[in-house]
Amino acid sequence: MPEYTWDMKGYASKYGFYTSENLSRREAERTLQLEPEPPKESDLNNYIIQAQQQKDLRYLSFFLHHYEKMLNGRIYSFWRSDGNERYDPERFLDYKMTCVVAVIERFSDYDPSTGADFTTYLYPFITDALLSCRMLEESWSVDSLDQYKKIRGIAWKYRTSGENTKKTISEYAAEKNCKQETAAEYLNAAKGIRSRQSFYVSRQDEDSEETGEDVSRDDYWDYAEILWNGIKAEAIQKAFDALDYREQTLLEKRNAICMRCGRVSPMSSRFSFEELATLFEGSGTSGAERAYRKALDKLTTILVEEGILHAVRLKRKNITRKKEIATAIYLYQVDYDGEWGEIYFDFVNRTTEIRKLAEWDRMISKVFSKKAICYIQTHPLLVNLKEIVISFFL
Repeated sequence: MPEYTWDMKGYASKYGFYTSENLSRREAERTLQLEPEPPKESDLNNYIIQAQQQKDLRYLSFFLHHYEKMLNGRIYSFWRSDGNERYDPERFLDYKMTCVVAVIERFSDYDPSTGADFTTYLYPFITDALLSCRMLEESWSVDSLDQYKKIRGIAWKYRTSGENTKKTISEYAAEKNCKQETAAEYLNAAKGIRSRQSFYVSRQDEDSEETGEDVSRDDYWDYAEILWNGIKAEAIQKAFDALDYREQTLLEKRNAICMRCGRVSPMSSRFSFEELATLFEGSGTSGAERAYRKALDKLTTILVEEGILHAVRLKRKNITRKKEIATAIYLYQVDYDGEWGEIYFDFVNRTTEIRKLAEWDRMISKVFSKKAICYIQTHPLLVNLKEIVISFFL
């Protein structure tokens, strides 16, 4: 764009890449944030209009600063619907930067007079950017993104038709207004790839356009495999090494797990808080329990910062009682960061209400609030605790 200027003098990255070895989740999700805060506009589209009128891409940077939360949400939503929620900060940043390239490429083509906001105009292009990232990850032998989408689309139809070849070809040809021979070619290509890629039930977007995004997932949960495979083992050991000797001992003895090799002992062998108290002079049972929970929170915080775990922090605001606790209001925070949200529990009528979504990102905050609700409903005795931290792999 030679006709445009892009002078960012006076602005800097708010969350720079401070780590020399590993990119953190915080850095990956705040890559586009600027400092100082850009001038505020009531409508994001105003940044785009000013950039076009003044031929100044600085306003495009202002747009990206505010659009980043929405973009993070699109990536998370795509991963969840795709059935591949493996989180890695570098993977997240790769997806995001591909989307940013799409924003820059489509910026000059956007016409405000059409009446559509730039974010609406961007929607299909961001979808294509995300699909192209997935295509590269899956190493499909296809010539283009368009061909990839067509093959995934007919694969979805083949799956939902009960693997009926004739029905799939007929329906696809009618829907896409193409020859049945063409549909047959796509289906044959899909079958040829099937030995290398799994076909899952897929969903449609709000325009009933087939997206080819996978939504089924394997519910198998192997704790030891998840905890100790590859980078997770290395990251957990590194986080564990950041704790002091007392914290390490409390966690290993109480959890009956070796944090060096991942060996899990029978739960009957784990130490009680009374036994933990005897390990350190001057520590009573309640003191040992508090020290253990503090060590666990410290380890969780480190792992959340590294993007290995996610966490919802709950603080009980107030309760009402009859014979037992009838209702409770909890404040909740996502990954120890941002503003607090609020959840209302009615244990008598078994209802819940998310009264306020937490920041950092409202696009994904609801996922975390639902995790918290599910956990409290599944473990009702936890309502007796004033503060809870729920950690999980997303």
